[in-house]
Amino acid sequence: AEVMEAYISGLEDRLAAGNDLGHVASVASFFVSRIDSKIDKWLDEEGSEAAQALKGQTAVANAKLAYQLFLKTFANERFAALAEKGANKQRPLWASTSTKDPAYSDVLYVDELIGTNTVNTIPPKTLTAFLDHGTAALTIEQGLEAAKLTLDGLEAQGISLQKATAELEDEGVAAFSKAIHALLDTIEERRQQFVS
Repeated sequence: AEVMEAYISGLEDRLAAGNDLGHVASVASFFVSRIDSKIDKWLDEEGSEAAQALKGQTAVANAKLAYQLFLKTFANERFAALAEKGANKQRPLWASTSTKDPAYSDVLYVDELIGTNTVNTIPPKTLTAFLDHGTAALTIEQGLEAAKLTLDGLEAQGISLQKATAELEDEGVAAFSKAIHALLDTIEERRQQFVS
């Protein structure tokens, strides 16, 4: 919701400044499998039968419900006014869609998240698996009631999706920061080699 609000507010600011909207494109990234990796660990620690029954379901449930928020947000009058001026929707992007747990289908995070105006940064190995045995169908809006029940079940187990996503966001920012600094260091090193 915060990412969509930032995008729409930015478009409104751009329009107010007299700038074109048609060339602005954006995605809202979700690191899908990492959610299950973190939540499943907590479910294992909890250990009950009810907790175990929730394993491997949180990431898809979260993405499906986020997609519903996307549909609602980009169908409202506020965005419609921007769309009339050429604005593009900000699309949900499913990242980290390779399956980390071998107990789950190797195409879980592709099969379940196919929908209009979405992007999946599918890794090559997962793409090969999907081409072999995936199901090409619009699935993102299926199983919404089950998705809500999954998130309710987590809450009943005392597991916070908000805590998980906040930790994942912090970890992701730290990893990306480390990566960009390493890249900049390499560029500077090579620049100095070239100059000398």
